[in-house]
Amino acid sequence: MQFELHGRSEPDAETVLLSAGLGGLGAFWKPQIAALAEHYRVVTYDQRGTGRNRAELPEGYQISAMADDVIGIIDQLGIGRCHVMGHALGGLVGLELAHRQPHRLRKLILVNAWAKADPHTLNCFAMRKDLLINSGVEAYVRAQPIFLFPAPWLSRHAGRAATETAEGVRHFQGVDTLLRRIGALSAFDMAGRLGDIHVPTLVAASRDDLLVPWTCSQALAEAMPAARLSLTAEGGHGFTVTEPEVFNALVLDFLREPMS
Repeated sequence: MQFELHGRSEPDAETVLLSAGLGGLGAFWKPQIAALAEHYRVVTYDQRGTGRNRAELPEGYQISAMADDVIGIIDQLGIGRCHVMGHALGGLVGLELAHRQPHRLRKLILVNAWAKADPHTLNCFAMRKDLLINSGVEAYVRAQPIFLFPAPWLSRHAGRAATETAEGVRHFQGVDTLLRRIGALSAFDMAGRLGDIHVPTLVAASRDDLLVPWTCSQALAEAMPAARLSLTAEGGHGFTVTEPEVFNALVLDFLREPMS
């Protein structure tokens, strides 16, 4: 697995590893990197099957395999423990790590994530799969911002959205890869095991998330013994992009809190 390092390089610097959502690209975290890099060693990576880590994924691909990739990165860095922040699918990777190998994590940040996919979320993914299979890659990519960002934000940033859509088509991860990654997040179910996770956790969500109901984050925070919930009023599924200053301040405050 290829990955990138940003920020602090001292041997004793705390590390924050960032895991993206379904798009899989480390570049998703660009609005957070500078703010985090001032205080931490920051690790970004493209998930297997995407970006610089393009590879054919097997049938039955699971979130556990994505967690294995993160464990491999942590081992390669030789850092012992790190903070992990995951958005949506990346949050599922973080949950898998926290349940299976909690000694790897200092703190966990879950952004618009879930323990088990909500019926509404599954319906959204079913529609997106239909677009991909029946209308093609360009139709899928053009529709993606509707699920990620609020309409007023998209209106104000129409040029940026058009540019990113073109880039998304050009660097599309592949139909089979995407379908197997959607299959992995759809099958993930940690609902009955959340009480076993004692890693200090911030669960962050936006109330106007079109793709994942904020109540999924509420359920996570209520079921995890060392978790707390933070809700923003607006920003959509990708509020790390639409409200970066608010989000970054929230994350830094949480990371700076002393470990109990």
